Amino acid sequence: MTAGFDEYVAERSVALQRFAYLVTRNADDARDLVQDALLGLFPRWRRVSAGGNVDAYVKRSIVNASISRWRRSGREQPAELPEASLATPDHAPGVTDAELAWQLCETLPPLQRAAVVLRFYDDLGYDEIAGILGCPPATARSHVHRALTRLRTRLIEDDSDD
Repeated sequence: MTAGFDEYVAERSVALQRFAYLVTRNADDARDLVQDALLGLFPRWRRVSAGGNVDAYVKRSIVNASISRWRRSGREQPAELPEASLATPDHAPGVTDAELAWQLCETLPPLQRAAVVLRFYDDLGYDEIAGILGCPPATARSHVHRALTRLRTRLIEDDSDD
């Protein structure tokens, strides 16, 4: 039993930590979430591996634990966006598009952030996202749509502030 589990952990732990980091944007939380998910997987290994999609099970565990942590914190912790300076009206040289995108993604609620990561980083379809998040495909589409709408609104607000 442990041989298959050990192989899975050796092969997938780095990718799972990367996924958890993208969901949480915190390396320590990502390591904890992956460890907890793998600890939860171990006693269920035979049943989950027989089902065929171990990654979906582990990713769902990571997302659920991330949401639970967020709810326990009692508040969102939006990322600080770079402030416009009068001396340097164009902040683009100091902040890359990718950094700004991640700062904006940090402002999303955990389910929406997870849906965006699964859709655009893992390149999964809505049916697969729904399976991981434990919701219908229409709800997965809704999470992605609401996240993108929120991100667009934030970008427009930030542009109008300049």
